Amino acid sequence: MNDDPYALLRERMVATQIEDRGVRDPRLLDVMRQIPRHLFVPPAFREAAYQDRPLPIGSGQTISQPYIVAVMTELLHLKENDRVLEIGTGSGYQAAILSRLAKTVVTMERLPGIAEDARRLFESLGYTNITVVSGDGTEGYGPGSPYDGIIVTAATPDIPGPLVAQLGEGGRLVAPVGSRDLQQLVRLTRRGGSLIREEFGGVVFVPLLGKYGWKD
Repeated sequence: MNDDPYALLRERMVATQIEDRGVRDPRLLDVMRQIPRHLFVPPAFREAAYQDRPLPIGSGQTISQPYIVAVMTELLHLKENDRVLEIGTGSGYQAAILSRLAKTVVTMERLPGIAEDARRLFESLGYTNITVVSGDGTEGYGPGSPYDGIIVTAATPDIPGPLVAQLGEGGRLVAPVGSRDLQQLVRLTRRGGSLIREEFGGVVFVPLLGKYGWKD
């Protein structure tokens, strides 16, 4: 018997918001059925945690809607031994999903308080393969590179050069690129010394602030 009162809501979320809209990666779908999304939102929004919409988490930040999290994760094509860099820890939900699909995850957050909250939550949930770094995510994290996957969870005017430099051969980088008001979901793949760029439709994210992003 499942004692988790949110288990059915997660099942419905995956079936109706994600799988029915074209996300097919079985590992990803299974992970999203398991990760307790309600623990990654403020208590006041817990009952809305499995709805198909972003939610505020404080300090002007949001947790992305489940469908967008799923789409961006699927575009990374993660394998069990991959090393992943996430830019924009936020609630920690995206990093938690990545940690169940890859070998290691480095997640960067510019706001120290949010970074510390995420670190404590990961520890309480037993997610031991996530490293939280407080700093300017637009500069990436050189000590962990090269990465097999890089995901940027905030809107950037262009893909920061340091992140491109830290992408390994065969690696995939997914980011919302465009204006502050509207972006295109972009994937870069490094292949044979070249970068292949693909676009996957319009999205709206909070701005990525930093040296190679938007200025505060």
